[in-house]
This record gives sequence, C-alpha cells and structure tokens, in this order.
Amino acid sequence: MKSELASNRAKERALEAYLLSSAKLGNERAMAQLVRLLSPVMMRHATRLTGDTEQAKDMVQAAWADIFRSLDTVKNPEAIRAFALQIVTRKVAAVIRAKQKERSLKTALTDEHQDVGQPLGEIAADAYSVRKAINQLSKDHQAILALFYLEDMTTSEVAAALNIPVGTVKTRLMHARSNLRAILEGSNHGKN
Repeated sequence: MKSELASNRAKERALEAYLLSSAKLGNERAMAQLVRLLSPVMMRHATRLTGDTEQAKDMVQAAWADIFRSLDTVKNPEAIRAFALQIVTRKVAAVIRAKQKERSLKTALTDEHQDVGQPLGEIAADAYSVRKAINQLSKDHQAILALFYLEDMTTSEVAAALNIPVGTVKTRLMHARSNLRAILEGSNHGKN
C-alpha cells in the first residue's frame, strides 16, 4: 500500500510538473487544471493556519494571483506544490501579523463547547482526543504535522512550503510529536 501511495504521489508530481511547464508557455487550460489540482491542498493548508474557511478562501485566491505572476521563477517544476503552499503560508503570515494586535489566537475546533448528541465509539473518541490535542499545539506544530502526515509531504517539501530550513522542519516535527504525546498521555492519566 505504501508503494502504491508513493507511485500515486510520483504520478501527481509528474502531472503537476507537466501542467506547470504548459502554464509557463501560456496554456490557459493547463493553468485551470493546475488550479483545480492544487487548490484543495492549498485550501486545507490555509484553513489549518487561519482556522477560518472564508479567510482561507481569500488567501488561496490571493496566492493564485501571486503564483501566476511568478510562474517563471519556479526552477523545479515538480516543486510547484511546495511553491504554492509557500505562497499561501506567506499570505496567511501577513494577515496574522496585520491582525495580531486586534485578535487573540483561537483553536481551529471548539469541540469542548459543542454537544455531541450521541455516544462516540471508541475509534471516534480516540480521533476526537487526537484532534483536541493537536489543537492545543502551536500553529507551527499543527502546520508541520498536517503537511507531513496529512498531505504526505517530505521534510524538504514541508521546508519549501513553510519557507524554513529542512533542519527546522525535522526539529519542529520532533517537538510536535513529543508535545502531542505529552498532551495525550496527560489526558489518559486523567481517565485512569
């Protein structure tokens, strides 16, 4: 299954590279396909960083304008996904810096204030605990975990997407795992 995932990811990278090369030549259909292919990934990333779907849509739209203006600067066509995520990261960072004084950071999910309505199964309860624990991590750690595990990106792709060194990605990933483990073990001690 892991080799199938790797094969699918290699095919995606090849398609992205082809579409980027075609878009650089002015092919509007290739541009439109690139938008359809990468927008969901960009949207998930922006939503994780902002915690706000509407704001994330604005960030992705603004990112596409920047991406199309700077297509020629992408040296490695297979890196278009990381390049796009890097642009989104910069857009979100700019908005957060601008609004930092007027808004307090809040978690992406406020599950503790919602009524579940029906008993959760054991797997759903575990998923809920993990989601809740992840939301207690810093935005940097949330982004690192999401890109590495949910988007199946390599550490070098995560580094490019977040515009940080690979060593920093590895360090943050290690700390994010450690912090997540500590949070989950702390919540499990309370149950026993």
